[in-house]
Amino acid sequence: MSEMIRESMDYDVVIVGAGPAGLSAAIRLKQIDPDLSVVVLEKGSEVGAHILSGAVLDPVGLNQLIPDWKKRGAPVTVPVKSDSFYMLGEGGGIRIPNAVMPGLMNNHGNYIVSMGNVCRWMAEQAEALGVEIFPGMSCSALVYGENGEVAGVVAGEFGKNPDGTPGDAYEPGMELRGKYVMLGEGVRGSLTKEVLAKYDLQKGKCPQKFGLGMKEIWEIDPEKHREGTVVHTMGWPLGSNAGGGSFIYHLDNNQVYVGFVVHLNYENPHLYPYMEFQRFKHHPMVAELLKGGKRIAYGARAISEGGWQSMPKAVAPGVAILGCGVGLVNVPRIKGNHNAMLSGMAAAEAAASAIAAGRAGDELGDYDDYLHKSGPIAKDLKPVRNVKPLWSKYGLMGGLAFGGLDMWTNSLLGFSFFGTLRHGKSDAAATGKAVDHKPIDYPKPDGVLSFDRLTNVSFSMTNHEESQPAHLTLKDASVPIKVNLPEYAEPAQRYCPAGVYEVVGSGAEARFVINFQNCVHCKTCDIKDPSQNIHWTVPQGGDGPNYPNM
Repeated sequence: MSEMIRESMDYDVVIVGAGPAGLSAAIRLKQIDPDLSVVVLEKGSEVGAHILSGAVLDPVGLNQLIPDWKKRGAPVTVPVKSDSFYMLGEGGGIRIPNAVMPGLMNNHGNYIVSMGNVCRWMAEQAEALGVEIFPGMSCSALVYGENGEVAGVVAGEFGKNPDGTPGDAYEPGMELRGKYVMLGEGVRGSLTKEVLAKYDLQKGKCPQKFGLGMKEIWEIDPEKHREGTVVHTMGWPLGSNAGGGSFIYHLDNNQVYVGFVVHLNYENPHLYPYMEFQRFKHHPMVAELLKGGKRIAYGARAISEGGWQSMPKAVAPGVAILGCGVGLVNVPRIKGNHNAMLSGMAAAEAAASAIAAGRAGDELGDYDDYLHKSGPIAKDLKPVRNVKPLWSKYGLMGGLAFGGLDMWTNSLLGFSFFGTLRHGKSDAAATGKAVDHKPIDYPKPDGVLSFDRLTNVSFSMTNHEESQPAHLTLKDASVPIKVNLPEYAEPAQRYCPAGVYEVVGSGAEARFVINFQNCVHCKTCDIKDPSQNIHWTVPQGGDGPNYPNM
């Protein structure tokens, strides 16, 4: 396969991923120089297919990219009207007054949006400028130049047999080459992971940290709907088992986004993040809201949580990493889309300047400087850099107290009493041995407020052609049964929010089964597997979730 000759197309810039970062880069490139040739490759069946609705958007990036977005009909129409934060116990909750929350936590001026629809609209703006966008085009490999630089990607490879050999209808795909390649794959993208390792871009940085975010869209009783309401919670049901929390956003059309985040540095391998989410919906405050409503969509994705300390060098020869590939989420704000947009624009400006100067295939140092030194992303992430490590070290209550103090001093005085704390182990290494932790008894889903995984996966509209090779591979097929099962009770059975992994049989008859057709592309397995034995890569283009256009 390595000797295969493919057709090739040349562009000035090749962008992988039609999310907010990739589309912002594409739009900005054409704004700077309409003659630049720009292509965006999206693995989803359409733009937005892999982006489940529901986010609070800080419009700072959109304001810079398309100042007249309101006149252009952007689907950003529900301003935040009410913002509240609760500490939950099993039977109730205490509201934390907004006055004691650091100012950066205020959602005034932000909007509740469907990011899937925002990206669809951004794609229209990009195409109007002359950007070529190809959905259903997974990028399965990087193309390297003579000097070791990233020179392009392989996209559109179809028709392999389950064993990876070419089938009767095999199409080798094309090489799309560019003077610069931008990777906007999101969290833990397979090409991004290769670039980080090949060029040692994480050197000197803390390991990236992650959370698993799960989300359902509900249509609720109109009498209970409060358009523009934002609610965040911490505490129950996770308690001391794991860090995390929830969000509830009231959009329009009686829709509510119900989300739950579990930090993936939890120790107890018996923890079942998906069932923690389902249990959360039975809290009296949440159950009352959802009573009489219906769930209409489900999805999950990993969230980068390492922040400032974990941001890798974002450039290597010929390539720039955008958005969540760098890890630009502001954890206490639970926001990253604005920084993704800003990163895309900054990378575009650096690339356009380089191309105008006759350069190609080198490092876009101006972009990396923007991220780590001079730009608004640094100003957004540095003040909250200690929130995650303080939470990890002192638990929920200590992390809340010290993290709040740290955000206040950073906001008001411009310094931290803690300096810059470092993250410890990777999330995989944080996993404890099964013998050292108690199993957790989870209530059975009732089918009204809570649902089993496979039923919920059907609401993600996930589809994978079963005759293709599994896009989830094992470095060593013996590890799940010989190592992970006896030492960790094989946590893949539980940490996957889509029921991809199961152990069938017992004793000498035990088998590890990968139901890759269920995968919702969250990448949790690639992150949390304690043996780091699972590798997530892209399936055929168009496969995966097909989240509804809400």
